[in-house]
Amino acid sequence: MSKYARWCISTLMALVLLAGVAPAQAVAGEQRYYLSLGDSLAFGFQRAKAEAGLPPAAFTTGYSDLLAARLGHGRRALSLVNYGCPGESTTTYISGACPWQAAGLPLHDTYAGPQQDAADAFLRANRGRVDVVTLSLWGNDANAFVASCNGNVQCIIEGAPAAIAAVAANLSNTLTSIRRAAPDADVVVLGGYDANLGAFPLTHPIIRQLNLAMADVAAANRARFADPFPIFNPDGDTGATLCALTLICSQGDGHPSDAGYRALADLLHQQLTAR
Repeated sequence: MSKYARWCISTLMALVLLAGVAPAQAVAGEQRYYLSLGDSLAFGFQRAKAEAGLPPAAFTTGYSDLLAARLGHGRRALSLVNYGCPGESTTTYISGACPWQAAGLPLHDTYAGPQQDAADAFLRANRGRVDVVTLSLWGNDANAFVASCNGNVQCIIEGAPAAIAAVAANLSNTLTSIRRAAPDADVVVLGGYDANLGAFPLTHPIIRQLNLAMADVAAANRARFADPFPIFNPDGDTGATLCALTLICSQGDGHPSDAGYRALADLLHQQLTAR
């Protein structure tokens, strides 16, 4: 049973035991946190908003904000700290710098240096008070790998195993770091979906293998794995679901639509409340 699920149950039991008894005064507890880490998905990115020059406060339909609204410790909501960086890869997460900040663009919550260092510093400064950590890192690694092949299918097929192994190695480094700083937090890694409409026969198997590798790394570090692939790319679907859950068909943007971000928030919440 996850830490978050245990809190839900203990809170419910307390409410039952105290039914009909009005407390004399509310007890103010210390602030507790949900830390969202990773790339543009953690940020809640949608290209049209970015092209319109909107500030981070306009990017509030992402899974981080939606999930934060559903999380709490007892009766108190968790405070969201969102370090999500559009353009972040598993490599830049570790070594920096955040591509979005390097381009002079603002984040939800600003930090200096690599995101991994910022996450470690926050977790250590708030040790025992960060209840939930989510992590999304894979898409920019995949994009860079495909671009390196210049559309050569054989290059993609032959190079995929090494590219997946590199992502898994970096992810292992990252989760080990998170676990050292926050041994008791509930950690959920968000996997990948396939937005390569029209290339599914080639790309589906690669994304599935990537998700298997990330799931193994998550399990080795006592983290849960949330797999969006069956939701965004259900068996036999040639793209209708992907078009509904991303902006790929309407705007040429593979990031989730509002409906897609809601689906990701639901998936992450299911992992946090699963026994």
